[in-house]
Amino acid sequence: MMRRRTTLLTGCIALPLALGATACGGSEPVSAGGGAKNLSGQTVTVAGVWSGTEQKNFQKVLDAFSAKTGAKTQFISTGDNVSTVVGSKIEGGNAPDVVMVPQVGVLQQFAHNGWLTPLSATTEKSVDAGYAPVWKKYGSVEDTLYGLYFKAAHKSTVWYSPDAFTQAGVEAPTSFDDLLKAGHTISDSGLAAFSVAGQDGWTLTDWFENIYLSQAGPEKYDALAAHQIKWTDPSVVQALTTLGEVFKDKELLAGGQKEALNTDFPGSVEKVFGPKPDAGMVYEGDFVGGVAHDQFGKTIGEDADFFPFPPVDGGRAPVVSGGDAAVVLKDGKNAKAGMALLEYLATPEASKVWAKAGGYLSPNKNVPLDSYNDDVARATAKSLVEAGDSVRFDMSDQAPAAFGGTKGAGEWKLLQDFLRDPSNPKNTAAKLEDAAAKAYQN
Repeated sequence: MMRRRTTLLTGCIALPLALGATACGGSEPVSAGGGAKNLSGQTVTVAGVWSGTEQKNFQKVLDAFSAKTGAKTQFISTGDNVSTVVGSKIEGGNAPDVVMVPQVGVLQQFAHNGWLTPLSATTEKSVDAGYAPVWKKYGSVEDTLYGLYFKAAHKSTVWYSPDAFTQAGVEAPTSFDDLLKAGHTISDSGLAAFSVAGQDGWTLTDWFENIYLSQAGPEKYDALAAHQIKWTDPSVVQALTTLGEVFKDKELLAGGQKEALNTDFPGSVEKVFGPKPDAGMVYEGDFVGGVAHDQFGKTIGEDADFFPFPPVDGGRAPVVSGGDAAVVLKDGKNAKAGMALLEYLATPEASKVWAKAGGYLSPNKNVPLDSYNDDVARATAKSLVEAGDSVRFDMSDQAPAAFGGTKGAGEWKLLQDFLRDPSNPKNTAAKLEDAAAKAYQN
């Protein structure tokens, strides 16, 4: 399952943002890193959104942990609604030991519910040594470290068919206005400009966030993410108006609004890189490359390539990231072994397993670039690590799940409604504010 999730590969761009570090608490370490502890006879249960190729590749990491410690592992795929699934398992007395949490807002919810165990001193030491402070900030609640960001995504990449660009005679645009001009030129050549996955509301939030970060700037972005300014703010209306320029133009959208609303994320990639392409470009994170390669046999950098999401209205090029944070549940049957797994996940050794398999990006600067299996992944990892604290985390992932992470509700649904009819950005902003006020309760 892809969800804004985190999957990986992107381009070389400096990422824009700034967040400080926080101090953290910690539990007693159960070493699985340098000095592996014997956990034979114990089973660690891990829940997460991954399925398909992602689940298979994460299983390779779990298998490496098993080989190191003797512990057995069991992975449970939750689908998008992690908080609902985990909550029901806790209530039923069947809590997993570790959860891979894809949203900052859900991590905060789990912590406030009292479900989480602070990460061990061993894990915290690895985070301090390998991660930019921004990642520790996102993994902490009230100065206590609960989440280890094992996997990241770069969500400011526009993927395109080099053949389509060659046929239309266009090059990778360097501004949003040029992006729309290139789109119309592609449309004139016989393909739609963009394939949009409107059936999956999270993709629409990513469109909005990149435009908003570039157009409004990082300070406004942080304020809106924390609901310190309202969604009725003129900056929101302006970003929606800009997004509406794409959504309302039938020449730009493959199949128009109706088809976009019936296209899921994998389908949107197929419309560009499948056997019968309908569009020249698809915007989404680095994980588009994994789908293009694994499902449609494209060679990344040749048959499928990307360019950075271009700056809007003279702003800076946006760099929006996402990530899956590993947390340990208090109610897990084997929480100590779960903590040992996190200590392992915090090491470059664990990241190298998935990096070699592909479809992975680590925020850990101590993971060697030669661990990645292609030049695009290496360039993306280098870009993310060098960006340091300038990374901005996906805004909807920072929101309460009721607003930013629930299918058919909140921001996901309201942006789908906006895709259906983008004629009134001000009205959409008012509806977003109503939903946000209820979810944030502030």
